[in-house]
This record gives sequence, C-alpha cells and structure tokens, in this order.
Amino acid sequence: MTTTTTIPSHERPEPGSHNIPLGKFPSTNTKTPTDPTPIAERITTALNKALNTTPTTALQTLFLENSYWRDHLVLSWDFRTIHGSKKITEYADKAKSGSGPGSTLKLEIDTSSPLKAPHTGPIDAFGEVHGIEFFIKVSSANGAGHGVIRLAEEEGSGEWKIFTIFTSLVEISGKGEAKGRSEGVKHGELKGRKNWADRRAEESEYLSSDPDVLVVGAGQAGLTITARLKMLGIDTLVIDREDSIGDSWRNRYHQLVLHDPVWFDHMPYLPFPAHWPIFTPKDKLAEFFESYVKLLELNVWTRAQVKSSSWDEGKKLWTVIVERTKGDGSVERRTLHPGHVVQATGHSGEKNLPDFKGFDGFRGDRICHSSDWPGARDGVVGKKAIVVGACNSAHDIVQDYCEKGYEVTMVQRSSTCVVSSDSIVNIGLKGLYEEGGPPTEDADLYLWSIPPPLFKLQQSKVTQAMNANDAKTIEGLEKAGFKVDRGPMDAGLLVKYLQRGGGYYIDVGASQLIVDGKVKVKHGQEISEVLPNGLRFGDGSELQADEIVFATGYQNMRTQARAIFGDELADRVGDVWGWDEEGEMRAIWRGTGHPGFWFMGGNLALCRYYSRLLALQIQATIEGLI
Repeated sequence: MTTTTTIPSHERPEPGSHNIPLGKFPSTNTKTPTDPTPIAERITTALNKALNTTPTTALQTLFLENSYWRDHLVLSWDFRTIHGSKKITEYADKAKSGSGPGSTLKLEIDTSSPLKAPHTGPIDAFGEVHGIEFFIKVSSANGAGHGVIRLAEEEGSGEWKIFTIFTSLVEISGKGEAKGRSEGVKHGELKGRKNWADRRAEESEYLSSDPDVLVVGAGQAGLTITARLKMLGIDTLVIDREDSIGDSWRNRYHQLVLHDPVWFDHMPYLPFPAHWPIFTPKDKLAEFFESYVKLLELNVWTRAQVKSSSWDEGKKLWTVIVERTKGDGSVERRTLHPGHVVQATGHSGEKNLPDFKGFDGFRGDRICHSSDWPGARDGVVGKKAIVVGACNSAHDIVQDYCEKGYEVTMVQRSSTCVVSSDSIVNIGLKGLYEEGGPPTEDADLYLWSIPPPLFKLQQSKVTQAMNANDAKTIEGLEKAGFKVDRGPMDAGLLVKYLQRGGGYYIDVGASQLIVDGKVKVKHGQEISEVLPNGLRFGDGSELQADEIVFATGYQNMRTQARAIFGDELADRVGDVWGWDEEGEMRAIWRGTGHPGFWFMGGNLALCRYYSRLLALQIQATIEGLI
C-alpha cells in the first residue's frame, strides 16, 4: 500500500522549482585573530595563483570541503552557486578555459572602508560562527566587478580557508557607464539649431530610428532596467498601457503603502530624498516614478501596447507592432525593430481569478479581483464584505473595510507567514538597510553575497527572532482561527517570497483587528460557488456579503508573455520565479530560453540589484561577447 504525503502549502515552491535544503555553517567558533589582514592577503595571493595556473590543482586546497562560490556573470554569463570544493575547482577550470568571461581572473582586497577591509567577527546572521570577512575587487577578461570573501578555520587542521566567495560583474571592459557631464547645449550660430526640449521630443519619438531595446511595462522593473541601459549608452524605449507613468501604483486601492522601508527601496542613480517617509504611499511613489523618468531622460510611451511581434532568427531582430494613443486622442500604429525585448510587467502575470460557479449571478454592490478594487466606500455602516485571501493585499483591504464600518470576513484557504513591520525594520533589515547604515551599493553586495542555502538557514534564525518579537500577535491570531506559518523550513518571509512569490503579510495593523475580532476569519474551506448574496463553501456553509474581493494573487509571468507575445515564445521560455537546484532564480534577470527576450521584475530592492546584471547581459550580447 502506497502512502501519499501531502506537502504543507508553506513548503510548496513554484511548480518545477526547488525547495532547496538549508545550508550548513562550519563548526561554531568564537575565536578570531587580532589582525586578519595578513591571513586575507595570503589567501587572496594563493587564490590568484591557483586561478591562473593550469590545471588549478591547488585551488581545491584553499576551500573548505563545505564551501560555496556564488557568481553573477564573472565566471560565466549566468548566475551560479557552486557548492563543495571539488565542484568549485571543476567549475573554475571550465570557466577560465578559452576566452570566456572567467579567463585571466584577478582578485584584489578592497580596503576603501572599514566595512570592506578585512575584519573579524560573525560570518553568520546570529553570531555563533566567527571568521574573517572582506570585500574584493574583481577583474577578468571581459570586465570588472566586486565581491565578498568569508574565511573560516578548518576543523582539525586549524587552517584558515575559504568558506564562501561571491563575485558579481559591474562593468564590461571599456564599456562602462557614462561618467561626467555633457555640455547640454551647442553654442554658436548654427543653422537649424535645436534646443534641449526639441532634441528630447525627437529622441523619444523614434521617427527615423529604432530602439536597441524595447521594454514593456513602466513600473519599477521597467524603469530600473531602462535607467541602467541608458547609462550604458544603449538606446531603450519603454511602453506602458496606462495613461500616465506611475499609474500601476496610483490606480491601486486608496490606502496602499509600501510595506518595505525606504532604505530597502532606493532606485538606481536617484535615491529617495532624506526627508522621504519610511513607508512610501502609493501615490507618492507614482509621482517619484514620473520624476525619475524626467530627470534621467528615459524614453517612455504611455497608452501604448504590443499588438503583434515576431523574431527573425537570421537578423536577430524583433518586429514589434505597437499601438499608441497620442495626446490628441488619435491612435497610431508603429513598427519597431529592436534587438531585445524586456517584459517588465511585474514578476507575476495576469490576475488569478478562479472561474467560480455563479460569479456573474452575484447581486451585491461589488465583486472583483483585488487589482480592480478602488477602496472601501465611506459612510457605510452594517454592510458586509468578504475578502478571499490572506496575504498583503487581503490584509490591507480588510483593514480599509473595517475602518469604513463594514462587517468584514477574511477567507483564509491556507496558512500565512506574518511578520510585523517593526520586526522587518528593527530585526530583519537592521544593520544593512537602516538610517545611517552602509551605502546601498555595499549593503546590496553584502546581502547577495550570501549563497542561497546559507541565506535560507540564516533567515530561519532571523525568523525565530522576529517571531519572538511578534509572539503576542501570533498567539492572538491563532486563537482567532487565523493560521500562521514560518515559511519554507521555518525560513520566513523573504524565503517564501523568493520561493513562491507570495504567502505572507507584513503586519501594518490588520493583524490586531483579527486578534480583536473586528475582522472575522473563515479558514480552510474552499469556495464551491458564488451565491447572489454571498459565498457557499465546500462544507455547505454560507456567508452573506454585499461586496466580495478576491485577493487571490496572480498567475506566472509566463502566462503574461503568452498573452502579449503569443504561444510560440511562451512555449520556448522557461517558467519564471522560484529557485533552480542551486538556489538561483529561474528565467528572470537571466537567459529565458528565447534569444533577445528577457524577464524583469520583483520588488524595488530586487530591481535595483538585478537591473544592472540584466543590462550587462544585454550589453554583452550587443557586443558579441555572448
């Protein structure tokens, strides 16, 4: 007899992706040398020698057996996390052979700040394992980058060896970002001279040229990749179906505020001002996006969408027909021939609205998906609302309903990872993203230098601390019938986001409404049908409602690709989001399986870091390096 084990919902990854195992740190060690610099220098010198010797027989001896090399575009034109000294040696040998990006690799200790210079202390997030940590500068055949190395003592021998190394490309040789100022004007009596406004209007219209890259979507994903490409001198056009830049945020529900703090959300080249609020209101973010486009002179067409597209394998060019409504209301069709298309419509696809029986027969005031919900009505007392879903959007919606006087019930179908915003700010991101913290570039380098299996382990410890801080709220939620989880393998919110793209709530007030009984919870029952005046569930129970909102999330980004670019492309690209077997994200910010086509998405922090890497891959393709 075969026994079938049901995987708990919080452990399930995106279909086809991996719930990678927790990593393992070296044996606990709290002793460190008083001067780590000579050790760091010795290891770096030996590493450079081994990397540039054929074969790299000495390389394996520099690493702990349980070691990691995480690499973003330095050793290859891909994202890799290699585990184990033997596999690292094999990968380095392969990377430096021929004329690939990993050939002629050279590492140099970065001593430009105390944070970067060799220092001793914890090499984990919870202070149990001490070692030596330092930042590095990286150069290779194709460019320059930076990284982080962490050393630990080998158990038994007491020798200092590499536990983790991270390398990330910053620029391609001779093709770095534009630096310095342009003149901005041409002096003298030149016939037909155009001023800045004339030139900008001409550039953005593409009447006599094609963009190198077409970006579809003008949210944070589209704007950050476009900004990166512009700084590399790569002509890029963004199109968006909304009426104005920022409408993807502006048009969402009235009370929406970002749940991540400002220090985690800075955008490339133009960080938020010092007076900016810690949690950004959606309309304020929309205005910032408009300013971002104007100040960086990004080319954006609003009220525009792709009508058809095709890829020419021989010419390596797209033919994209774009329909655009202009300011005077006229509609034009333009045919563009970019070499690259970036889908930046968000890391998710179309709204996920199940086809419930009886949906069209609802006779209440309103029934919709959360993406179409404008906000609760004012002056309503005694009206009943049901919100189906139990993550960020659902909580924001029930909070708004409750504040406006509705009787509201949340339908929770599976458990939710709940963390307070206080815990996120003062525990989860503290030390890296906070007032007076390291420069954002350094904080990003440090964060992404952690190999995913170790990041998952560290987050399990961080989650323990955050849950302890939130213990009273979590206990109250459980008593109210709301089911709380700690994420995959108890690794918390960030891991749940990366592994499945949702399933969590950053508490900004709604949890207490549930604890106090002001928001009712119905847990664990699937909806069988929509009734004219409410919902019926699988157990036969019913709930009445004047309004029903389905905060049921979104489909995979690949489904949006199918809707915009057709079946041929969608069948060729890989599934988006969730980890591959090494812990790197699938298909997004890296090769998709279709030449000249890329996915870009994620929250502001992910877009800030990965936009550079995607821009470099596009640049490398244009330069013939890939």
